[in-house]
Amino acid sequence: MGLITQLLTLPVAPVRGFTWVLGHVLTAAEQEYYDPDPIREQLAGLERELVTGQISAEEFDRREDELLDALESIQYERWRLGLDP
Repeated sequence: MGLITQLLTLPVAPVRGFTWVLGHVLTAAEQEYYDPDPIREQLAGLERELVTGQISAEEFDRREDELLDALESIQYERWRLGLDP
């Protein structure tokens, strides 16, 4: 029975393979898109700008709020997609 099933489903094997590859590509893309490290690096750079006097405290607060909102959104999406271990 196993040989007959394999022979009968052979024409759909490329579709199954394509679906498997597409699933892995999608997972890798989601992990990269929802990676919080670039936001954390931007926050660190923003703090350096504040400390060196390149930006004012008001500008720091505004940009920090935007980055923290983005980080929160990323963390929620990672949780929703099950990307966090």
